[in-house]
Amino acid sequence: MRKPAKARVRQSFERAAPTYDSAADVQRRICDRLAAELPAQTPQRLLDAGCGTGYALPLLQARFPAAQALALDLSQSMLQRIATPCCRLLGDLENLPLATASLDLYWSSLAVQWCELAEVLAEARRVLAPGGLLALATLGPGTFRELRHAFAEVDAHTHTLAFHGADEVRQIALAAGFFTVDVRQHAETAHYADFRSLLKAVKAVGANQLGEGRRTSLLSRTAFARAEAACETLRTPAGLPLSYEVITLYARP
Repeated sequence: MRKPAKARVRQSFERAAPTYDSAADVQRRICDRLAAELPAQTPQRLLDAGCGTGYALPLLQARFPAAQALALDLSQSMLQRIATPCCRLLGDLENLPLATASLDLYWSSLAVQWCELAEVLAEARRVLAPGGLLALATLGPGTFRELRHAFAEVDAHTHTLAFHGADEVRQIALAAGFFTVDVRQHAETAHYADFRSLLKAVKAVGANQLGEGRRTSLLSRTAFARAEAACETLRTPAGLPLSYEVITLYARP
C-alpha cells in the first residue's frame, strides 16, 4: 500500500494551512468524537501527532490541564497556526524526535493515513511509557467512495488514497506490540452544492495527494464533465455527498 512521497504531502499541507480551518468541519467532528470516547487517563506528557493547526490541543488541555503538551506536524505552516501554548515539533510520525517511553498519551486524529501505519504504530509503541494510551482516528476503505464512483468510467488512474480496513488496523496494532486494542467504526458525511465545490473542499484540507497510479496530467473538459455527471447520480436532498469511513483505535502497550 504505497503512500504519497513525504515531500508532496508536506507541500500539500503547507498550501492548505490558510484554508484548513474553514474547510475542516468533518475533521472537527471526528476529532471531537475521538476525544469524547477517550478512556480514563492521567497523562503527565502527551503528544498530538499530526496536529495540523492544533484544533485538538484545547480539548486535550482542558481534560488534562497538568499535562505537558507536545504538538508535532510535518508542515511548518500548520504548526505556525497553533494558538494554544504547547511545545511545537516539526517531524515525521514514522520517525519521532522523542525518547523511548517518554509519553503517557499518544493522540493522532486523521494523520496516519498519509503514512505507513506499521511504522507509525511501532514508533507510537516505542515512545509510550508503560501504562500509556494510544488514541487514534484514521480513515477506512469506504472513504471518498463517491470520488471513485465519479471517476470509474473516466480513466483507470487512482483518485483516492488506499485505506486500511478495521481488521487490518487491529492486526497492525497487535503486531506493533499493543495488547489492549479497541477498534471502532462510524460514518461521517459532508454535502456540497456541486462537484467543483466538493473537489475544492478536499483540496482545502490538503487531502488531494495520492500514491502510485495517480493521474499526472489535467483532466480534459470532456472527462471532467463525465465525472461530474457520474457524481450527480449520487445527489441527495442535502447535496452531493462525500463519505468518510472513520476508524478509531484506542490501545495500550
